Amino acid sequence: MKNVLLAVVGLSPQVITETLFALHQQGKTVHSIQVITTRPGKEEIYASLLSPRDGWYYQYLREYGIDPATIDFGFDNIHTVKDENGKEIEDIIGEQENEWLLKKCLDLTFRLTQDPDTVVFFSIAGGRKTMSACLMVAAQFYARPQDRLYHVLVSPEFESNKNFFFPPRKSVRVELKDQNGHPYFKETRFAQIILVPIPFVSVRAQISDDFLREPKDPATLMLSLVREKPAVLIVDLPNSKLIYKDFELDLKPSQLALYTFFTLQKKNCKKVINSCRGCTDCFLEISDIISRSQEIAELYQKVSDTRPIEEMAEGGIRSLDKYNFRSYRSKISRNLEKGFGHQALSELIIDSVGKKPNTRYGIRIDKERIRIVL
Repeated sequence: MKNVLLAVVGLSPQVITETLFALHQQGKTVHSIQVITTRPGKEEIYASLLSPRDGWYYQYLREYGIDPATIDFGFDNIHTVKDENGKEIEDIIGEQENEWLLKKCLDLTFRLTQDPDTVVFFSIAGGRKTMSACLMVAAQFYARPQDRLYHVLVSPEFESNKNFFFPPRKSVRVELKDQNGHPYFKETRFAQIILVPIPFVSVRAQISDDFLREPKDPATLMLSLVREKPAVLIVDLPNSKLIYKDFELDLKPSQLALYTFFTLQKKNCKKVINSCRGCTDCFLEISDIISRSQEIAELYQKVSDTRPIEEMAEGGIRSLDKYNFRSYRSKISRNLEKGFGHQALSELIIDSVGKKPNTRYGIRIDKERIRIVL
């Protein structure tokens, strides 16, 4: 049987050598190492582990007398999470990145579990918690009776040390830091690395043969699972409020009119794409926004139910310029944060792209998640 270590890794590549050490200490041979990570994580692995001369992976093999030829691990074994355009992502910071991560975990797990003569050791010790969760979900779908799921526990004082990758045969003193950041020294013989088997329920036996002929997308596999629906932004002009994740936010008529203008700009975009993530085609330059002040004034009239536009006083929302636009935008951002929390700002604020004088403004939330009541 061929034993394959499949691990998720963030910016701490030492989790690979620590897991490998823990497996070897229990007499478990590893024939191949496969890693799922981000672009910065890949670069950390390249720099810290895979340099043939001083990489910690090769130092570990030399320290414990292991022939590098017995383990398949190199640059081709590092699998980066990529977006829908094939670009390596920088981090797992939102729902879309998590979908790409989950797809990578499912696809690679599917491939590695196709060979009946392999055993897959799933390591969920590295990366962000969502990386561990996604790999565990992949194991639950595709793992077989011979596969195992592990977490690795490292003594806290050594786990936080960027220069500790494994305990050497001969104990050495290493510099550590206490909770206050003060340095102190401790022998590596006190470092504990514990391999913890995690029990899990595999549903592979309940998956139809059609689903096991080729990897399926996460949505197809998860039709039977409970998933939280993406939050919808409701722009309610008659009641002068925004609704998002069951929270309501009252905005002044001028602010709501301007914000509604941008949601309509997003909603009416004709570009046909699966997701607005990363797309800014509907963003407008300040000159374009100002030239459409009449539209914003008409929205203001609907919100405030005031006298006809031609009777409204000059200035304010009716006569936008780059200065009062900045003021409105700043006030809207502050109110959005107060009403919906800081985490919601990334997709709700009137964001900007590009450098002056070519800055463009718009909202990033997917257009399919916007509802507008006029």
